[in-house]
Amino acid sequence: MISRLAYTFRETWASFRRNMTLTVAAIITSAVSLLIFGLTMLMQRGFDNLLVAWEGDVEMIVYLNSTATDEQRGVVQNALDSQSQLISDFTYCDTSCSLAEAQRLLAGDPGTLELLTETNIPTQYKVVPMDATDVDSLRQLREGLRELPNVQRIVLADEQLDVIAELKGFVGLYTVILSIVLLFAAILLIWNTIRTAMFARRREIEVMKLVGATDWFIRVPFMLEGLIQGFIGGLAACGGLWLINNRWTAGVGEFPPDSGFAALVITDGFEWRVMLIIVAIGMAAGAIGSGIAASRFLDV
Repeated sequence: MISRLAYTFRETWASFRRNMTLTVAAIITSAVSLLIFGLTMLMQRGFDNLLVAWEGDVEMIVYLNSTATDEQRGVVQNALDSQSQLISDFTYCDTSCSLAEAQRLLAGDPGTLELLTETNIPTQYKVVPMDATDVDSLRQLREGLRELPNVQRIVLADEQLDVIAELKGFVGLYTVILSIVLLFAAILLIWNTIRTAMFARRREIEVMKLVGATDWFIRVPFMLEGLIQGFIGGLAACGGLWLINNRWTAGVGEFPPDSGFAALVITDGFEWRVMLIIVAIGMAAGAIGSGIAASRFLDV
């Protein structure tokens, strides 16, 4: 068993050295494609953070003073109940809910986030209208609710949601397409690398088959080579993703607090899950490319 493992790794390393140029090209291409895919996932998460306050068809948010009592909050709730002709549904987001939401919306503004506590963060009513396109009625409702005590401010979605959704769809679609094209190119490069390696060793392979070596015994070192290429490409992509995300996080911290970019920072550990995904994709792509090549060109 140990001798077979030693043979496999020895042959894999020998193949690496023989095809160094093609191997490096395949690793770089796979790393770039996986990096673009990882950045796309982080951007999608950032856009989701921007939309977190407006999930569930919410078009209006009524912020209440943190000092409002249950009785004072009831005044606002009764006012919302009385507008059943305009409001389809509304939910109350208490201090814990508001803090959890702030963790995502203000991820890039740790200074402001540290100042928010359960004693000073405003609570909120999230309002779902009957007709989201009737902006004029929502604005009239906002003016009426503003006069109520303990209402801090009222925010309407207006055109902001459409802009964010359009931008999210555009960026996500084209970057995913680009990453898929580059990943396919990486698979082709790995496939060509394995094909070249097998052609260069066709005499050895013929002798090994004559002395009784099975196809899998010959195929495994080449498949391992492709898998390692994908693995290294995935690790390189992870390093690039970590660096870019760190630089972006540091850069956003210097933006004005009201710039709106704070929610585009990912600091909740999602980036590490993305890294695991792109390493797995890189290894799978390498194994697929090398496996196809090793099977197709085994009879040399």
